[in-house]
Amino acid sequence: TMTASVLLLLLLLLEGAGLASAQTTTTSGTWSLTGSMHVARAGQTATVLSNGKVLVTGGVGSSFTALASAELYDPTTGKWSLTGSMHVARAGHTATALSNGKVLVAGGYTTTNTALASAELYDPTTGTWSLTGSMNVARENHTATPLTNGEVLVTGGNDGNQPSVTALASAELYNPTTGTWSLTGSMH
Repeated sequence: TMTASVLLLLLLLLEGAGLASAQTTTTSGTWSLTGSMHVARAGQTATVLSNGKVLVTGGVGSSFTALASAELYDPTTGKWSLTGSMHVARAGHTATALSNGKVLVAGGYTTTNTALASAELYDPTTGTWSLTGSMNVARENHTATPLTNGEVLVTGGNDGNQPSVTALASAELYNPTTGTWSLTGSMH
């Protein structure tokens, strides 16, 4: 099914980091090549949009430079297209589909391995990005979970401070109505 193909594509994008091509599976259980991304990347995110397309954001390119670029995969055509670039180049970030159809991208790290607190929103109807409130804590390699009330819970990750990176127990909530973050109880 198309949903299974999209899920498998997402797994391939995440597991096949750095590859510019992807594969899909057919109902016969075999793999076939599909369109190639415009930019080879690792450490990117892949988010299924409400229209069925897949938004891939950021990561690091072949020169290990953080990317601001984003691409859309259309499972009906098997083709990729470039879309608007983020304001901040980042990898190790999260991308969360919101109930209003937009995608929240938060945190991650830059080319200099500096953890980010910044966040931005992708609007699939216009293909553009807008800045939104920054998290209270700069973090990379964290999780972001959409909640039933429309907010997004961000937990953990690390502070990116090289050479002794510290794991974070802190958590915070993003309110898409106000575009602001608030700290909530920390994990044990």
